[in-house]
Amino acid sequence: MTRGAELEFAQRLFYQPYALVMPWAGVVVALVVAWGLLHGVVLERDRAERAVLEQERNEARLHLTQHAEARRARADMARVLAALPVRRDFAPLALGLTEQAKSNRVKIPGLTYQVEKTDMHGVSKAVLQGAATGRYEDIRLFIHNLETAEELLLIENVEVDRARQADQVLTVNLRIVTFLRTSAEPAVRS
Repeated sequence: MTRGAELEFAQRLFYQPYALVMPWAGVVVALVVAWGLLHGVVLERDRAERAVLEQERNEARLHLTQHAEARRARADMARVLAALPVRRDFAPLALGLTEQAKSNRVKIPGLTYQVEKTDMHGVSKAVLQGAATGRYEDIRLFIHNLETAEELLLIENVEVDRARQADQVLTVNLRIVTFLRTSAEPAVRS
């Protein structure tokens, strides 16, 4: 089409009965295109902001959860430290262990104990070692009583001494461990 034919075609379009609708249709198309562009730009910016805010919120939740867990761990540690005997109470604990053995008809003639340092501030490790002699049932009951005692006693090692078995008497080498506070106040580091 030539320039004159295009002009004539445009004039016919605007003089037709639907000529009044054409400018409004152009305005609507322009508004739809403008809305689409703005919506795309604004929506993408909002999506990016929302993603950043969502990530910050998740990090804050994680941080808050970690703080809550640390607070619970500190409280648990304080309860454990409060349950540990003070170092000065260790001798009566060893004596109570010997008395428990006697009440279960188990003999522990050479019970030795030593105190070792630990990596944890304010806590030391107490090790009690000795040979326990008695009938199997009595030794089993004695070990059960140690495991269910109120004090924190851990049986770290049990060895049966086969060379020293006679009739129904059994000899077992025990290594019992407990932990002691070095001071009367439970020390918890923050």
